[in-house]
Amino acid sequence: MIRILLFGATADAAGSREFDINIDGDASVEAILESLKMDHPPLSRLRLITAVNEEYADVTTMLNDGDELAIFTAVSGG
Repeated sequence: MIRILLFGATADAAGSREFDINIDGDASVEAILESLKMDHPPLSRLRLITAVNEEYADVTTMLNDGDELAIFTAVSGG
């Protein structure tokens, strides 16, 4: 099982701030994102940034059972 955490616009797009998903074996961040975009189409409109176990991760990062995947968008300020 992987814990998915969503922040800001990603939580709004998915309608939830967190949930768990089951995976069979290992899965890439990209595979999880594609699955989430199919289930929550508004996520497809956002430029997503990810972190695995509190460290920035790119789409090639492999996830294992028990990992935590955080999904958020870039924040800018002035």
